[in-house]
Amino acid sequence: MAIKILSASQIKEVDAYTILHEPIASIDLMERAAAAFTEWFVSKFDKRHLTYIVCGTGNNGGDGMAVGRMLYDRDYEVSACVVGPGKGSGDFQINYEKLSHDITIPVVLDENDLPDFKKTDVIIDAIFGSGLTRRPSGIHAFIIKKMNDARAKRVSVDISSGLFCDSSSINNISVKADYTISFQLPKMAFLMPENDACVGEWHVVDIGLDHEFINRQITHFHLLTENFLRPFIFPRNKHAHKGDFGKGLLVTGSYGKMGASVLASGAFMRSGAGLLTVLVPKCGYIILQTSVPEAMVMASGKEMIEDKLPSLEGYDAIGIGPGIGTHEETVKAVKTILQLSDRPVVIDADGLNILAENRKLLDIVPSRSILTPHPKEFERLAGAAQDDFSRINKLKQFSKMLNCYVILKGAHTAIATPEGNIYFNPTGNPGMATGGSGDVLTGIITSLLAQHQSPFHAAVLGVYMHGLAGDFAKEKVGEEGLIASDIINNIPEALIYLHKRA
Repeated sequence: MAIKILSASQIKEVDAYTILHEPIASIDLMERAAAAFTEWFVSKFDKRHLTYIVCGTGNNGGDGMAVGRMLYDRDYEVSACVVGPGKGSGDFQINYEKLSHDITIPVVLDENDLPDFKKTDVIIDAIFGSGLTRRPSGIHAFIIKKMNDARAKRVSVDISSGLFCDSSSINNISVKADYTISFQLPKMAFLMPENDACVGEWHVVDIGLDHEFINRQITHFHLLTENFLRPFIFPRNKHAHKGDFGKGLLVTGSYGKMGASVLASGAFMRSGAGLLTVLVPKCGYIILQTSVPEAMVMASGKEMIEDKLPSLEGYDAIGIGPGIGTHEETVKAVKTILQLSDRPVVIDADGLNILAENRKLLDIVPSRSILTPHPKEFERLAGAAQDDFSRINKLKQFSKMLNCYVILKGAHTAIATPEGNIYFNPTGNPGMATGGSGDVLTGIITSLLAQHQSPFHAAVLGVYMHGLAGDFAKEKVGEEGLIASDIINNIPEALIYLHKRA
């Protein structure tokens, strides 16, 4: 199944349930969490790294104190401090007293007490946990700034101090973590672009929270996994023929933008569908015939697609948008296709721009269609958002309103369903931020839809495959040299990988 992304309050409930029903004392659960963090830490940093642990007085600080003791027992050179007055939580106090037997732990109360990180190689951030609800201020803000100014690597325990788990932290001062080690489940904050500099590379460690109770939690947010996608990967019958794998139509291209058509078409064929027809203007006819010989080509208009369309009967899936432009004649053609289609369509690029500029067309988008905007295209469709969390909320609302699947492309592409669920994608890399990458995604999803995958399955599997192919491409050409054609060339490797894992 997909990994659930729970709120801070739900995580607290899971902790409490585990403590009550395992049963396990809260201090022992803290010990388990610290041990899981420590195992990750020692796999990344050896004993030559001078480590400084900055702790708050809550349970996150208790985790930090326990980590300090475990590293000290492994002969790491460890220093630690406590930020703020007061004795803190009971579990924090227990671990503070244990570590204070081994090292001196100063208390930081004002700017004059700030530690010197000049000789520190790694700073472990254990000031605040996922339950933070107020912006850091006073001494906490001062020490976070000092940590951020240090040349040391920064590793956050569970979540970067200063980040809210479930809402925007855009105005907060937060630790700029190089690594964040989350307990049991990822946090919503990790998936928001606005938090990238404060999350760094994140990892999840299992601390033995009650899995059945987690499964019973209701959430609209999920992270895609291979396990979740395996049921959507089907072996082929040896007696199958091309008609068994679907017939698709791509409506793409205009003068100067035929590359988008070539990329979408190539991705469609590489993704396993049996037959492809591409509708292009006459200026692109020879280009498509020579660049994608596996596809059949039809023409409408001279330099742009016009409202003189062939029959749309017999296609299992239709993809609209890459490179078509927004000319008045093309708008008419898109309107006709939307009116005549009796099944979901895939809409991308200029197809989305046409919808944004001609908003009445939104009313005739076929139910359960798949829209694939990048953030600027989505803004044109749904309006500007003040932060990434409000953008995700707009995404949910827009998907429900249209009764369509809306794919908001990005580092953790978000797939919104008409039911109000959001699925985030873990595959992909920055090298895929290149011209034509979105056209490739359109081809993949349209191909899967043509192969009789449901719109939901085509959307989530298509996004995952697209990112996976990009990851295989990165291994061969690196991020800087990666181009959209490399993604297409690695779709077969992504499919082979998924079939082997199914």
